[in-house]
Formats: sequence, C-alpha cells, structure tokens
Amino acid sequence: MRWSNLSAHADDGSLPDRAASAAPPLPLALPGATVRTFDTPGFAGMTFYEIRAKSLINRVPGASRVPFEWTVNPYRGCSHACTYCLSGDTPILLAGGSTRRLAEIRPGDSVMGTMGAGPHRRYVPTTVLDHWATSKPSFRVTLSDGTRLVSSGDHRFLTDRGWRYVSPSEPHQPTLAIGDLMFGVGHFAESPKESPDYQSGFLCGLLRGDAASRAAREGDAWIRADSYLDDVSLPDALRWPEAPSGEWYKGFLAGAFGAVGRSERLAVAFESTDRIYLRWITEALTHLGLTSRTPVPCRAGRPGRVETGRDLWSALRFRHLTGVLDAPLDASGVGVRADRRLAVADIEDLGLTLPLFDISTGTGDFIADGVVSHNCFARGTHKYLDLDPGHDFDSRIVVKVNAGDLIRRELAAARWSGAPIAMGTNVDVYQRAEGRYRLMPEILAALRDHANPFSILTKGTLILRDLELLTQAAAVTDVSLAFSVGFVDEQVWRSAEPGTPSPRRRLDAVRRLTDAGFSIGVLLAPILPGLTDTEESLDETVAAIAAAGATSVTPIPLHLRPGAKEWYAAWLAQEHPHLVPRYRELFADGAYSPRTYQDELSARVRMAARRHGLHRPTPAQIRTVPTPESPIPQSSQLTLL
Repeated sequence: MRWSNLSAHADDGSLPDRAASAAPPLPLALPGATVRTFDTPGFAGMTFYEIRAKSLINRVPGASRVPFEWTVNPYRGCSHACTYCLSGDTPILLAGGSTRRLAEIRPGDSVMGTMGAGPHRRYVPTTVLDHWATSKPSFRVTLSDGTRLVSSGDHRFLTDRGWRYVSPSEPHQPTLAIGDLMFGVGHFAESPKESPDYQSGFLCGLLRGDAASRAAREGDAWIRADSYLDDVSLPDALRWPEAPSGEWYKGFLAGAFGAVGRSERLAVAFESTDRIYLRWITEALTHLGLTSRTPVPCRAGRPGRVETGRDLWSALRFRHLTGVLDAPLDASGVGVRADRRLAVADIEDLGLTLPLFDISTGTGDFIADGVVSHNCFARGTHKYLDLDPGHDFDSRIVVKVNAGDLIRRELAAARWSGAPIAMGTNVDVYQRAEGRYRLMPEILAALRDHANPFSILTKGTLILRDLELLTQAAAVTDVSLAFSVGFVDEQVWRSAEPGTPSPRRRLDAVRRLTDAGFSIGVLLAPILPGLTDTEESLDETVAAIAAAGATSVTPIPLHLRPGAKEWYAAWLAQEHPHLVPRYRELFADGAYSPRTYQDELSARVRMAARRHGLHRPTPAQIRTVPTPESPIPQSSQLTLL
C-alpha cells in the first residue's frame, strides 16, 4: 500500500457524526492524513487516520501458502484490541522484588507476571516489550486494604470471577463489581525515608550484628554506614533505644540483614549467637506486622536463628519496608491467590481525562500495586507506518475512507479478472471501528453488483449487521464465511486467548448465519498439544461447532514462532511440566510439529466431524502448514499469540 497523495478533508462529508479534529504528530508514512478522535466512551483514547488510499485490492505474496490470491483490508490496526492504562504513579513489581513507577518502566525491564489458566496461576519473571503513554477518562478503584488504583475504564484486573473490566465500553464485557476479590499480594509498602531514626537503627543493627558474627562481611551496607556516621554519633547508634520508632525498627532490620541476614527464596533469615540481638530482630519484625519464627533455639555458644514467613507477601513487605533491595528474591512458581483484603470496596468515575501509561509484557500481565493486571500484546503490522506495534496498533487506526468508491473502480477495471477476494486475513474487517465508519456495506454492495466472489474470516459478531447484504451477494456469486474456534474450554480460552470474544459467542454468530442459509466453515485453530488435542477436547469442540450449524471444520495445529515459543514453553513448564518432554520432541526441529502429528490430528478431527454430522472440508478449504523439512514461508496461519 502506498500512502502518498492522500486527500481526505474534514468537510468532504465522508466522516461519521460526533467527529472532532485532532492534531497529534503524523507518522511519517501517513502524510496528509486527516486525523480524528471521537467523544464516545467506546473510542476514548483512540485516534483514526483517515486516508484516501490508491488501491484496495492487494495481491498476496507468492510465497504464502494460503488458498487465495487477493485480499481487501479497509483498516490497518484493530479497535477490537483492548486498551489498558494505569496512572503513572502506580508501583510495578520488578522481578527482583523492588518496585518502580509505571511511568518509569522501560522496554527490556524484567518485571513479575503470571502464567496459568484462569485463577490457577503462578508468578514468573517476564520482560517488558513496550511502554507508552496516553490520556483517557479515568476511574479510581479502592480495595479493602486501602489500595487505590487509577485506571481507564477498559483496564482489566484478575478476580475470583475471572478478568474484569473497570468500566467496559461494550455491554458484553465482564464488569468489575463491589465485592470482587482481586488476585495478588496486596498494597506495596512505601520505601523508608533515611531519617535520623532510620540511620540510627541501621547502624545499631549492622554494628551489633557484626560484633556477634563469626564471619565479617563487606558490601554496600558498610558504605551506607560510613555516610550515616556524618549525622549520627556512634555511641548513640549503639545504644538500645527506650522507645524505638517505626523508622528505627526499619533501619535496624536493614542493618541486621547487612550483618547477619540472608535470603532463602522467600524467607529472610538472621543467625547470631547474641540472644538479645535476636530478640530485638523478632520485636522489630512484629512491630512491622511481619510474622517470625525461631526454628532452631539459641543455645550457648551456638548461633540461633530467626526467620520471616515463607510467603511472597512477607518477602515483599520486608524488602519494601526496610529498604533492603539487594536481597535476592526467587518468586518464580509461587501460586497466585485471591485475598479478602483485596475485595473491591469502591469504583469511582473521576470525571477527568488523565495521563495514563501501559506496558506490554511477555506473559500479557504484570503486578500493579500488588494486584494482577492485564496488558496488551505487541503487534508488528504497524511498524512500516512508523507506528509502534503495541499501543498504536490498538489506538491509532488507519481507515481507508474511500474504500467503497475505490473497490468499485478496481472491480470495473478491464484488467480485473474477477478472482475471489479474501477479507479478514490481516485485521478483522468487523472490528469495533467498523460500527462507526461502516465501510463494509459499501464494499459488500460493490462485490454484489459486480458478482465478484469473496470470503470473510472474522471473530466479530458485527457481521450480523450486514446479513441482508451478504444474502443479496450470495444470490449472485460465491460467498464464503468462516469463524475461528480452537476450543471451547473456558479456562484454556481465558489463558490462551484473553482478548478475543468467547468461543460460545462466536458459535452463536455461526448459528445465526447458518439459520440465514449460509454454509459456515470453522477453523479449529490453534490445536494445543496435550491440552486441546485430546479425544475429549476435540470431540467437545467439534460437537459445539456442529451444533452451531457449521458445515465444515478445518484443523490447524499450533505452531510456535520465536518469541511465542519461549513464552509458551515457560508457561507449560509451570502449569503442565509433564508435557515438556512431548513439546521438546514435537518442536525439536523448529516452529512446526511433524507431518505425522498433523496428519493424525486431521484424521481425528475428520472422525469427530463424521460422528457429529459435519461435512468434510473441500480441498480448497484445507490449509496445510509446512513440515520442518520444507522451507517455512511467511504464513497467515492462526497462532496462539
């Protein structure tokens, strides 16, 4: 697609109602585009670049193994994708246990995320892939423990009822409610200020601990101690205080850790031969609300031991309250839990549009002020437009406003052969933006008037709006409609495809279209080895597809490209470790499973299709993925990510 000579104007009558001019910096690849924003909640924070394209019907690259040669894509970018944003002051949990403001997070940072299905998740380190800023109408969510989170309405949190939107723009999206229990560890404690009391406590904990230790330590703690001695006298620091403050206790524990402490995965342990010193450590932990235990009694001449609770909440609270940020933390594999302290107490519309931030990570989530928070996945289709593949893909949508006129001119050209045209092959033509721009009715009318065959692959129920036009076109030419449904298991769907319409909603749309007389094909994609390739899963999914009235089902096995492969492998090792050897064998030679496995899946799906009365797909409908022994082309196969 060439983007020069673009000439859409604000007064050309092509724009939907309630449009307002906007003027953010234009990407280099979209010179002359008319830029619009809309004041409706469903499009808050989104920018539409309206361009008059030179062509609409595009040829598929010859190396691509897909059963079509021509495509039409009236949009670039997808408003189906959710936008998730939080206040820049929100503390984000880093993989090492410390926190950083969301506004200061950068691509490449290692943060804590989760992996698993639904509420059955575990903490894992993950890498930040992208970071961006935006401005959106904002809401404040207050939890029972006092946590306050400022976010956009489209932000999602993990609760005991699954992922919930703060204030969704679509009526079918699950909404956060008062009383929902969020998953996480609870509000992060603020780091201590290096007050005179904190400094005195630090020196006391470090020096007294060092005196009772059998092995002298070196490190940053002693560098801090030298700087504190400029403001605190040594005799005062060594004196046990009569009424220690909270800041003194925090400093004392930090100093004690520098002298005799060590981290043991989640627990923080202190060993010393000085029983009085250990009692002060126990008192300090208790004062700060941290449980402690003494697994080995302190005996004369032998070191005693005090340790914190062996849970993530205690591990984080110790580090955050004391300022001990260099204590190694290994939380990978720890289970994620809901907590009564994290019950939603209030959801307030602030009535303000505020600057907000978001990141994308390898796991698709991160820990925001102690609760599990969903984020966006990055995409690559915007890069050649000088737009980023994360937030820009979701919020900066290129709209070919002259699509209707353009396709009529191209279909009428003498050189056009009348070949079949495929739609929905790059981004969904029935994404949310189509509800406002209404480009598809004009495209469908042109295809109908020229009796040009076409196909549509979609996950959007908005296709039902154009049912009459589709029916008219089907009376004069071949019209092929398809949905993708890889499985019907709710837990797998929420984990593997968290941003898509549920499989049941897609099957409801299949049923409506079937009732209207269309033969709907369903792509059973992706099939996940060991998870959704079982006889039971395949049979249940094919049965649901058949019950919806589909006339064919085409199996497409999972393939794992670089990036997706690493993410999936880590998740698999945590949640289904018994499957790891099988995946190593299946994907040992690259991104694709062996031909024998693909053939076996095809045979099993064909058998299930026969059991449930589904017709076998025609050769033109079957899409074959390459074997590892063959050169692997650029594929438009549906994948897990």
